[in-house]
Amino acid sequence: MKLLVVGGGGREHAIIRKLRENPEVTEIVCLPGNAGIAQDATCVPIKATDIDGIVQYVRENPVDFAVVAPDDPLALGCVDRLHALGVKCFGPEAKAARIEASKVFAKNLMKKYGIPTASYEVFDEAGAALDYVKRCPLPTVVKADGLALGKGVTICFTREEAEAAVRAAMLDGAFGASGSRIVVEEYLEGPEVSVLAFTDGHVVKPMVSSMDHKRVGDGDVGPNTGGMGTVAPNPCYTPDVAERCMKEIFLPTVAAMNAEGCPFKGCLYFGLMVTKDGPKVIEYNCRFGDPETQVVLPLLKSDLLTVMLAVENETLADTPVAFSDGAACCVMLASGGYPGKYEKGKVIDLGRAGAMAQIYHSGTGRDANGSLVTAGGRVLGVCCTAEDLKTAVERAYAAAGEIKWDGMILRRDIGKRALEF
Repeated sequence: MKLLVVGGGGREHAIIRKLRENPEVTEIVCLPGNAGIAQDATCVPIKATDIDGIVQYVRENPVDFAVVAPDDPLALGCVDRLHALGVKCFGPEAKAARIEASKVFAKNLMKKYGIPTASYEVFDEAGAALDYVKRCPLPTVVKADGLALGKGVTICFTREEAEAAVRAAMLDGAFGASGSRIVVEEYLEGPEVSVLAFTDGHVVKPMVSSMDHKRVGDGDVGPNTGGMGTVAPNPCYTPDVAERCMKEIFLPTVAAMNAEGCPFKGCLYFGLMVTKDGPKVIEYNCRFGDPETQVVLPLLKSDLLTVMLAVENETLADTPVAFSDGAACCVMLASGGYPGKYEKGKVIDLGRAGAMAQIYHSGTGRDANGSLVTAGGRVLGVCCTAEDLKTAVERAYAAAGEIKWDGMILRRDIGKRALEF
């Protein structure tokens, strides 16, 4: 089988590594890929958001199955367009991808169908939003409605912070058109849990839970990022919590999407908070998370391609989805200055890390000399598995210690909260 994977980051690298395990896979093409992915797939320099370019490529170079991994091409209708060509795909069509592409759509869906989440208000006009944050309970959370690379959420502890967040999104254009409408919602307290789930629009088969680390600095300080590391499983996700999530959140969400005429097929990401009143939804994503994918897929015992085909063919109920009992840790290595301004083109020395861990490339390239160089904010994900979480964390940091480039940054406390639970 010839496969197409759309995307070019660490998530896609992890997906490709897992897909390669199927003996029927003869070729994987990745659009656009990166320097690390090029070692595992054929990379073609077509941007993931260039839907016309992707469609034209597939017309000229037929594939048997496509995996559309990032949020932007899903929201832009990449799966719709490939389906129109007769290509089977893993990923939701655009109307279902709205569950991530519009925070307002997602919040209204949860309110309508009684799915537990934070209370909220929606604003299309900055003046009304600024008036509201002058009197709303604190802390509060300001969210850009649209896609913002995981950075469109601001937790505000003071009136000044809330007003600044509103102004940044609605007046300063910090998130482009995504911030022209915002959600201001109740601040929830409790441990966070990420759960990715396969669904074919009928059944839901959750993957192993994980714990993301969004803030750039140790101790969860500094601005939000796309994720500085993650561990799996998440100890806060107990069997009782999992049972409640299935009954109160997972199945009701899939049923709600069906009722709204936008059935969801693919990977549905549930960002949860386990509050004193039970689990509640913080956010949905319409795809595999990054870097959650990097710790979840190495623990998957079932064949990924088989599961993805079952999702597309709506036969997931008859397809086993099993995970190992071990643990995994992924430490993200980033460019100095991330998530703000950062320099590219720094030569990377991997040392012995490749023999010690799975190295997933997020933002890498090659310079004129062919050397591996930085090409993004988040550059590499260093992932290790083990029988227990403590060992997985130790192994990941030992491997990360082998890697060097000018200005490299990383958090030193990935997994600390989980180990203290």
